[in-house]
Amino acid sequence: MPHLLVTGGAGFIGSEIVRQALDAGWSVRVLDSLRADVHETAPELEPRAEFVLGDVRDEETVARALDGIDAVCHQAGKVGLGVDFYDAPDYVSSNELGTAVLLAGMTRAGIDRFVVASSMVVYGEGDYRNAAGEAVRPPARAVADLEAGRFEPLDPATGDPLLPGLITEDAPLDPRNVYASSKLGQEYLATSWARSAGGRAIGLRYHNVYGPGMPQNTPYAGVASLFRSALARGEAPRVFEDGAQRRDFVHVSDVAAANLAAIDATAVPESASTFRAFNVGSGVVHTIGDMAAAIARASNGAEPVVTGEFRLGDVRHITASSERIARELGWRAAVDFDAGMAEFATAPLRSAAS
Repeated sequence: MPHLLVTGGAGFIGSEIVRQALDAGWSVRVLDSLRADVHETAPELEPRAEFVLGDVRDEETVARALDGIDAVCHQAGKVGLGVDFYDAPDYVSSNELGTAVLLAGMTRAGIDRFVVASSMVVYGEGDYRNAAGEAVRPPARAVADLEAGRFEPLDPATGDPLLPGLITEDAPLDPRNVYASSKLGQEYLATSWARSAGGRAIGLRYHNVYGPGMPQNTPYAGVASLFRSALARGEAPRVFEDGAQRRDFVHVSDVAAANLAAIDATAVPESASTFRAFNVGSGVVHTIGDMAAAIARASNGAEPVVTGEFRLGDVRHITASSERIARELGWRAAVDFDAGMAEFATAPLRSAAS
């Protein structure tokens, strides 16, 4: 069993990875800075894991955390769309610089197994086809169209709406906000490290992760948490655009299991000097409106309100094909959407970050 370092192991996804790894008999160390915009109060730490307090951007802290480690599962970073472009330096520093420092430390320590949390946002918009079935990459949606309530991406050649499908890992990468750019930067760093250091790296492109322990009432949280927080305040969830945005909602326990499968896969010597990306999604399409309605129904809360509002950094449709990870790593999501949302509707969330 590997001696595993989980960066960001006190966070939403990281803590579930830590729990599952310990349950599987692995030895686990956590490196987490417990940054204030993620944790309002100190989280309850897993007592079975060793804990190192510190920032992944600090070389001395990283060196200490890597001592005796066989494999690294990198979950630390800044997530979400953020507030405005003033967040850009923190995204780049937290995600890209942090990853660079970590990989440099791994090289010095002779550690050659790496799994990094990536995201669906590296694709930009999802997979689209025109009426003839040909693949089309739509341009960014125009402000004038969004203001007029025209949300569907259009075929640049004909002006007709495009048909969304499931995106595969071979699709073009087209990050459309700072967070997306920083996640793709992490993948490129992992690729460069694997080639130069002979390492084995896997990037897991998470789709919309939800589940118990999500942070609440923060612009960096996922939309599921924002809906839950509204219902807890006795308010109706506010659904942007027309609510028909297609997404793939995947439970945090399934995401953690995907990480364990990926860590196991890095033990294969034949995968040296390689980086491999995998979508991590349920494989089942639902809309954001579906999700808001499911949470409201399960919590006996107010019906969602469709506002027509929009955020420029948002994409319209992005849903995953998770066939590659099923075929190559033997992982498939196990939590059903209805059951997962019913659980999530009343599950405890993390204290709001101040």
